[in-house]
Amino acid sequence: MRRSPKVEAALSLGRKRSLQVMLVAFLLYVALVFIFELPFLSHGIPPALSSAGYAAAGIFGGDGLSIPLNLGAEDRAAPFRPLHGTRRLGGSAGGPAGIRLPSERRRTMSVSGLDFLFDSSSVGRGPFSGLHKAAWDAWEVGQKLLKELKAVPLAWSVAAKENRTQEKCPHSIILSGEEFLQRGKVMVLPCGLTLGSHITLVGKPYQAHAEYDPKIAILNEGEKQVMVSQFMMELQGLKTVDGEDPPRILHFNPRLKGDWSGKPVIEQNTCYRMQWGSAQRCEGWKSLFNDETVDGLVKCEKWIRDDDNRMEESTATWWLNRLIGRTKKISMDWPYPFVEDKLFVLTLSAGLEGYHVNVDGRHVTSFPYRTAYVLEDATGLSVNGDLHVHNIFAGSLPTSHPSFAPQKNLELSSEWQAPPLPDGPVELFIGILSAGNHFAERMAVRKSWMRAVSKSSDMVARFFVALTLVKQHGRKEVNFELKKEAEFFGDIVIVPFLDSYDLVVLKTVAICEYGVRIVSARYIMKCDDDTFVRIDPVMNKVKTVPIEKSLYIGNINYHHKPLREGKWAVTYEEWPEEDYPPYANGPGYVVSSDIARFIISDFEKHKLRLFKMEDVSMGMWVEQFNKSRTVEYIHSLKFCQFGCIDDYYTAHYQSPRQMTCMWDKLQAGKPQCCNMR
Repeated sequence: MRRSPKVEAALSLGRKRSLQVMLVAFLLYVALVFIFELPFLSHGIPPALSSAGYAAAGIFGGDGLSIPLNLGAEDRAAPFRPLHGTRRLGGSAGGPAGIRLPSERRRTMSVSGLDFLFDSSSVGRGPFSGLHKAAWDAWEVGQKLLKELKAVPLAWSVAAKENRTQEKCPHSIILSGEEFLQRGKVMVLPCGLTLGSHITLVGKPYQAHAEYDPKIAILNEGEKQVMVSQFMMELQGLKTVDGEDPPRILHFNPRLKGDWSGKPVIEQNTCYRMQWGSAQRCEGWKSLFNDETVDGLVKCEKWIRDDDNRMEESTATWWLNRLIGRTKKISMDWPYPFVEDKLFVLTLSAGLEGYHVNVDGRHVTSFPYRTAYVLEDATGLSVNGDLHVHNIFAGSLPTSHPSFAPQKNLELSSEWQAPPLPDGPVELFIGILSAGNHFAERMAVRKSWMRAVSKSSDMVARFFVALTLVKQHGRKEVNFELKKEAEFFGDIVIVPFLDSYDLVVLKTVAICEYGVRIVSARYIMKCDDDTFVRIDPVMNKVKTVPIEKSLYIGNINYHHKPLREGKWAVTYEEWPEEDYPPYANGPGYVVSSDIARFIISDFEKHKLRLFKMEDVSMGMWVEQFNKSRTVEYIHSLKFCQFGCIDDYYTAHYQSPRQMTCMWDKLQAGKPQCCNMR
C-alpha cells in the first residue's frame, strides 16, 4: 500500500530532525570530554611517559620495538599493581629505567658511632694484643669500604642487577662418576627440585675400613678400632647463604657396618646451621600400621635382620590355609638393600608429602617434608663416604627459576619499615647480630617477632652488620645491596669494620653503645638473626628484678672450660685461664644499661679485654663489673641455645621459613616450635 506524498514528507522531516539531535548530542559529549577530562589526563602522565614517550614506545603510532618499556617479569605478569604496593629488590626492583624509589621512603644509612681508634702504642702488647691488632686492621679496611660505599649512588646496584643473565634451568642432568668427582662430588641443580622430580644414583659400596675414632659407634673396652662402611647422600641448599655450610634439606645415610647399634641401618635427617633435627632411623622393622605414612607409603620397610627368629610358613601350611579358605597376603622378606662391593640402583623421588627412596626397584624408605626445608631450595646433590659412584641422573627438574631467592627478594614495603626513634628513653633495646648477605634472615625477622617491637613505643630493635669483601659476579655487590636495604628499612646499623667471626665481639660493643647513647635504653638485649624472640615473656623475666639493680639474664653456663682441640679450639695465648667466667649463651641475653655503660667506657679507654667468643666476653665483662656493684644473674633454659622447646623465650637456629611458621603459631596463642611437620 503506497503512502501519500504528505506522509512521506513528514517522515523524512522527522528522520532529519532525529539525526540533527543525535549529532548535536555527540558534539556536546566530545566538548565535555575535552573540557573536563583532558586536563586531568595531561597532568596525570609522568614526563617520562608523555606523548613523546608514548610515541617512542609505539603506543601512539611509533615503532613499538625501538624502545620497549623496561618492565620486569613481575610487572608484565601483573594485571594491576597499586601505586604503594610491595616492591622487591632484584630484577626490576627499581621499576622502569630512570624511575627511582620515592625519596620519602629512603633514609640516611646509619653508621655506628663507636670509636675504634686504638692507642697505637698499646696495640701489639698484652695478653689479647693479637685480637686488638686484628680489630685495628679490620677497622682500617672497613673505613675504606665505608668511604667507597658512600660514594656509590644507590642506582648502581640496580643497574648491575638488570644486566645479569639468569642461569638456565635444564629439564634433566646426567653425570658420569668421573665428572661427578671433578665437580667436587656435587651435582648442581640450578633451579632446585619440584613435585615429581627424581634422582637416580648407580653406585657400589666399598669394603668396610678400620676407624680408630669412629663418629657413629662407640669403642668397647679393649677395642682400638671399628670396621665402618657408610655413605651419605644429601640434598643441600647451595644458594641459601654464601660462605656458610649449606642446609641439609635431606640427609640420607645408609650405615652398612659400624653403627652403634651393631646392625645395618638407614638414618635420615635435616640440618640447618649445624643444628640437626630428630633423626628417622630405619633398623629393619617395618613401620607400625598406625604410624604416619608419606603419600600412603610407610616410612620404613622391613628387611631381614640377623636376629630375626620368626618362623616362616612352610609351603604345606600355606596350601592348607588356601584350601580351607584362609586367604592371606603373601609378603616377601628382603635383605638390607646395600651390600659391600655390590652394585645398586637408587632412585630418590619428590612426592606430595615427602621423599621416597627405592633401591633396585623396591621401596625402602620415605621421609616426610619438614618445615623450612622445601624442594626449590634443594640446589645441590652431594654424595660422600664409602661409595664408588658410577652415574647420576636427575630428571623432571623445574624449567623456571624458583620464586623464593632468599638473598635477593627483600620486600620493599612500607609495612616493614622501622618507625622513627622515640624522642625519649626506651625500656628495651634489642641489638641483632647479622651478616651482610643474610638478607632473607633479616626479612624474616621483620615479618615475624620484630613486628611486636615496632608497635611498641618503649622498645627499639636494630640489626648490626659489618662490611664484607665477598665478591659476586666480579663486583662487591653485597655491601651495595646492604646499603640499599639499610636506607629503605631504616633498621640497620653499619659497624664500620671488615666482618670476621673472631671480631663479632665488636658488634656486641657497638650494640651497647647504641643502646646507651642513641636510644637511652634501660635494658639491652643481644640476639642473632636466626633467633626468634618472644618479647613479652622476656620482659616479664626482666621485671622480676627491681629497677635499681643490675641484671644479667639468659641461659647461663657455669664452670665451662675452653676446648683446646678441634674446630673450635682456643689456645692458651687466647685464653690462659682453665675456666670461663659464668656467661649466657650468645643467641639471646639481657643486661642492664649500667653494665653497657661500663663496657663502652672501658672500650674507649682501651682497657676492655676482648675475646673472640662474644658471649664469653660479655660474661667476662659482667664478672668485672660485679666486683664494684652486685649483679643479679638470672638463669633460664627457655633462652634456647640449640633449637627450640615449647614455651620458649628465645629459639635459636631458626630458618626464615621457621620464623614465619613460629610467628603464625604465636599469633594463634601457641608458643610452639616448627621443627617438624
